[in-house]
Amino acid sequence: MNDLLQALVLGLIQGLTEFLPISSSGHLAIYPKFFGWEDPGAAFTAVVQIGTELAVVLYFWRDIWTIAGGWLRGLVKRDARDTLEWRMGWFVIVGSLPIVVLGIALKDVIESDFRNLWVIATMLIVMGIVLGICDKLGRQDRTIEDLNGKHAVLFGFAQAMALIPGVSRSGATISMGRALGYDRAAATRYAFLLAIPAVVGAGLFQLPEIPGGDNAYGVGPTILATIVSFVVGISVIHWLLQYVSKHSYTPFVIYRIGLGTLVLVLLATGTIAATTTVG
Repeated sequence: MNDLLQALVLGLIQGLTEFLPISSSGHLAIYPKFFGWEDPGAAFTAVVQIGTELAVVLYFWRDIWTIAGGWLRGLVKRDARDTLEWRMGWFVIVGSLPIVVLGIALKDVIESDFRNLWVIATMLIVMGIVLGICDKLGRQDRTIEDLNGKHAVLFGFAQAMALIPGVSRSGATISMGRALGYDRAAATRYAFLLAIPAVVGAGLFQLPEIPGGDNAYGVGPTILATIVSFVVGISVIHWLLQYVSKHSYTPFVIYRIGLGTLVLVLLATGTIAATTTVG
């Protein structure tokens, strides 16, 4: 029962933080320390993120269906290759390659060295500052229709930085989008679409670890956390897309810097331990 309660709370945290530019993986490493719980592990984190990505699939199913259909038509019909849907299909594929390649190559480092709270807290602060600068100084004259192959690759490498907990997948890709001059709505929307193959792929890749590997909770609690993250995630997507159409990312920047600073102070005073590996 204790494992189920902890998994429920972690699923709630995942659902609340996955789409906000504040790093869900960083939160899943930090908050168990605050509560005195065992680290859930990289496998738990990766699989629970499938729940929030299924929320993306449900919320953006029309966009996904249109892009997939346009890309498939382009494979067999030359005139279909002039459409935005054909280009977007390729942009999502190309943009997903960096995180796939680096995720496989750095799997052991991701599950050990990157899950150190000194690293996570530092990334929260550094990438929070980056997000604030890019959001404040970036132009807003590009929309999703202006996306091109070069920018898709740059978005992809930005997303790959999220292999380090504390960076934030959405935060890194949104920062890149704002630096390239995309408006907040376009940068956020593409960040969501780009995350789908990466997160679902990572979760499926880590599934064999769930029964007894790098996971503190086991199958049942992991399923519960995934369901909770899915339900909460749908509401957060809707709220965030409405929010960014009218407001800046400043509150998230302040929160990131504040949380990162708090963790560094707790680490420096010995209140919490830096290592977060599953025991």
